[in-house]
This record gives sequence, C-alpha cells and structure tokens, in this order.
Amino acid sequence: MKTSFNRAFIPAKAIQYIKEAFACGKMAGDHGFTKKCNKWIEKRVKRKKALLTTSCTHALEIAALLINVKPGDEIIMPSYTFSSTANAFILRGARIVFVDIRPDTMNIDEKLIEQAITSRTKAIVPVHYAGVGCEMDDIISLKNKYGLFVIEDAAQGFMSKFNMKMLGTLGDIGCYSFHETKNYQCGEGGAIVLDNSSLIKAAEIIREKGTNRSQFFRGEVDKYSWQSVGSSYLPSDINAALLYSQLETADQINENRLQRWNFYYRNFENLEKKGYIELPKIPAKCKHNAHMFYIKAKNLHERTKLIKYLKKKGIDAFFHYVPLHSSVAGVKYGKFCGQDRFTTKESERIIRLPMYYDIPLVKMEHVYKTVRKYFIDKKR
Repeated sequence: MKTSFNRAFIPAKAIQYIKEAFACGKMAGDHGFTKKCNKWIEKRVKRKKALLTTSCTHALEIAALLINVKPGDEIIMPSYTFSSTANAFILRGARIVFVDIRPDTMNIDEKLIEQAITSRTKAIVPVHYAGVGCEMDDIISLKNKYGLFVIEDAAQGFMSKFNMKMLGTLGDIGCYSFHETKNYQCGEGGAIVLDNSSLIKAAEIIREKGTNRSQFFRGEVDKYSWQSVGSSYLPSDINAALLYSQLETADQINENRLQRWNFYYRNFENLEKKGYIELPKIPAKCKHNAHMFYIKAKNLHERTKLIKYLKKKGIDAFFHYVPLHSSVAGVKYGKFCGQDRFTTKESERIIRLPMYYDIPLVKMEHVYKTVRKYFIDKKR
C-alpha cells in the first residue's frame, strides 16, 4: 500500500477563486484575495495587521529589517530549525547564538536562554516545532528583563495556541508559513503579523520594495516614492486566492488533522509502553494544530533501519532537520552556547510519518501495523 508523506488539499472553491483572480485582471500582490486573507488572519489571531508574504523566510527577513539588525548583533535561537530562521538575520550581519532544546517538545530550552544573553543580544527567536508552543511566559519575561525583541518563527504553528493565545502573537512579531507542506497552503507563501503601529507602517514600506505605495493606494499620500531599504515580498493574488479557500475551511482542516493525529497516538501508545519508541509530548499550556506526527527511535542506527524498512513497504517516512550548528554555515555564522545535550541526540531519533488532511485511516493503520511488525520481527 503506497502511502505518501504529504498531499496538498485543494478545497472545492479553490479553482473558482483562482479563476476570479484571473478574470479581474489583477494578479499581482495586494489585490482582492490578498486583502481578504490579511483581514481573515487579523481577525483570527487578533493582531492589528497581517501582511501576506511570498514565504515565511521573507516574513523573517522583514522582521530582521524591522528591528534594525546590524553587523555584530547576536540573535538567540535553537539549532534545531530550518536554515531560514538563521539566514534572515545573517543577511543583516548578525551572529547566531544557538541554545539547546528540550527533549520533550524539541523546542528551545527556555531555562538556558538567559546564559546566552550578552550586551550584543538583539532578539530571541523561538521556533514552535510541530505546532507546539515554546514556553513563552519565560521567554517574554526575559524579553522584558533585558529589553530584547521576540520574533516568533511560527512557520508550523498557524492555528496553534499557548495559554489560549495564538502562536505568533505573544512576541513583537510573528511569522507564518503557507508552504505546500503546511496545514494551510498556497504552494509558496507566508505572513507576518504585528500589533505595534510604528512596526506596521515600517513593514508595509519594506514589503513594497521600500516605498510607501500602500499609503498611496489608501489615499494617504498623493504619490509614492522610495522611503527605505526593502524588497519585493508580495505574493501573487493567485496564490492568495488558493490560500483564502483554505482559510475559509480552517476549522474543518484543523479538526480533521487533530482527529488523525489522535488516531496515530492511540495506536502507537502500546509501542511506547513496551519501550520501542517515544511519542510527542504536548505541554498542558499548549493546544497544537497537528502539523506533524513523529515517533522517536532509540538512536540514529535504529532510525535509519526503520525508515529503510518503511520505504520498502511503500511508506514515505523522513527524518527532519540536521542541527544548524553542525553545518558548514552554522560553524561560520554562529556558535553554540553551553552544552549540546539534546539537540543532536534527539534530532537523530525523529521519524516523521505520513500526515495530511483527510489521509485515509486505513493508510494510517497500515503505517502503524508496519512499524509494529518491524519491532515484532526484530524481537524474534
């Protein structure tokens, strides 16, 4: 039984909306569907401004410009994340300071952040892995104590919550992804969300190639001109049309994925009890979005063998990030603060299993039974 790792969900209205975007003859950024998406996100996450971007990578780049990152500044983040988290700040000349993760959530260990703070620290960038929130109370406390910025990399966290607040809204700036691998998708896309009026004004200018074009279209100025450093961060309205069809069904998508995540969890619990694997841990303060389902093998050797076994059975299963601090660029542009107790060890155990909207339960059961058979055969 072939079981793909991911499949894009195309809602019934998607094609209709895309045709409407073509028909109106305005396919560039910031037209009808882009504005609808922005308004929908603002209302749902309760922030004054949401701006669609071409990716979460670009949302992070805007964030780096907004807080005026300069050469010599230090940015604290986990090493267990995607390269975009670091690149956004390295492009401005910053030095990355990596902090170890918690083995339960794979998120940055909030208890280790303070020892990484120096006079050069500009911001903390928590990454909400698998849509499970970092311990934001402690992180915000450090932000206030040391006068730092907090930029949330919530690429995987749209619709997730920490203490009943949406991820991406607890810090100064939140960044989301709508890549085809995410819960809500438009091929390539993202968004930045803000609540500070001065940051909102600056973000609009940065996103519009450094011009005040947005103010011009609102009739606030009689012409627009180059105001500051910026770039072209606007997605096509065609992408926005596809995304809007997904946002309209966001609760349905969320519930569908959570049901399937729970189905996996219930089935795999017995393998965890027998000591074969470990399952994801969801802290009480967190309400996750079922972005991914992973299991942890005992070690790298076991993971390699199990992934190979699953592939032979037609099941797409994958590892995830190689810690940034161990990469060529990580060594060049960053440093690890303290001891790497868990980042490398835990990253070498993760196996991500097929997970997407409406994945047939029969396929999920096949995945579970195949993993179970691997361990039964191994024990013989």
